[in-house]
Amino acid sequence: MNINLSIAINAALLAGKEILEVYNTDDFGIKLKSDDSPLTIADQKAHKVIVEHLSKTNIPILSEEGKNISYEERSKWNLYWLVDPLDGTKEFIKRNGEFTVNIALIMKDAPILGVIYVPVTKDLYFSDKDSGAFKAINIDHTFDKADIDKTLQSSFKLPFFLENDNYTVVGSRSHMNAETETFISKLKQEHGEVDFISKGSSLKICMVAEGMANIYPRFAPTMEWDTAAGHAIALGAGCSVTQSDEETAVVYNKKDLLNPWFIIKR
Repeated sequence: MNINLSIAINAALLAGKEILEVYNTDDFGIKLKSDDSPLTIADQKAHKVIVEHLSKTNIPILSEEGKNISYEERSKWNLYWLVDPLDGTKEFIKRNGEFTVNIALIMKDAPILGVIYVPVTKDLYFSDKDSGAFKAINIDHTFDKADIDKTLQSSFKLPFFLENDNYTVVGSRSHMNAETETFISKLKQEHGEVDFISKGSSLKICMVAEGMANIYPRFAPTMEWDTAAGHAIALGAGCSVTQSDEETAVVYNKKDLLNPWFIIKR
C-alpha cells in the first residue's frame, strides 16, 4: 500500500478514537469560532493526533483547526495534506453519528489521495489516484497493522450500488435554498421522479461514490478541507467533480479557501 495512504488511514482511525471518547461524555466543551460555527474538544483532539501522524511524512499540513498559514507560504507548496479533523461538528453535537474525519493529499491544486473515516459506524473510505476508491467496514484503532492490511485487502471497490429505482439526489436540508430547489426541478424534468436523501458531512460525497446517489449539488458555502478527501474518493469511483457549470474543475490551495458551488455526479 502507498505509505502516505497507510499513514493517513492510521491517523484517521486514531482521530476517530479521540472523537468517540468525547462523543461518549456529557461535555463537548463547545465554543463558537469567529464565523459562529461550533468547535468542540473533539475537533481539537482529533487535529492534534492527525498532525502528529502526518508530520512523519515531512509534507506540510493545512488543517481547519490550524488554518492560519499565509497564502504566501502555502502557495509555494507542491504537495500538502489538507485536513478536516471533524467534519460535521453540528451533527456531532446533535449526536446523530453523521460526522467524519477527512484527510486528503493535494498535489499542486488537485487531490491525489483521500481518506474519510466515520467513527460511529466504523466505515472507512479511501482512494489514491493509481488504485481507485474503496470502502472498508468495521475497522477502528484497535486493529493492529496486520489486521488493517487484511481488512483493506477485503474492502469493497467503489461504486457497488448502481441501480436506483429513481434518480437520487443527496444533499443537506439545512442548506436547501432556491438555487438547489431550481436545480432539482430541472432534474425532475429530465428524469421524472427524483428521490432526495439528506446526509451530514462528507457522507454526501461518499453516497455518490458508492452509487447510492446519482448526484450531489452544493449551492451553499463549503471550505476546501470539507471536500478534498471526498473529491479524491469520488474521482477514484469514476464520478465527476466540477463547479456548478458542470465543466470547470474544482481546485485547491486558492488564496481564498472558500469553495465555489459544485456538483458531484455519477
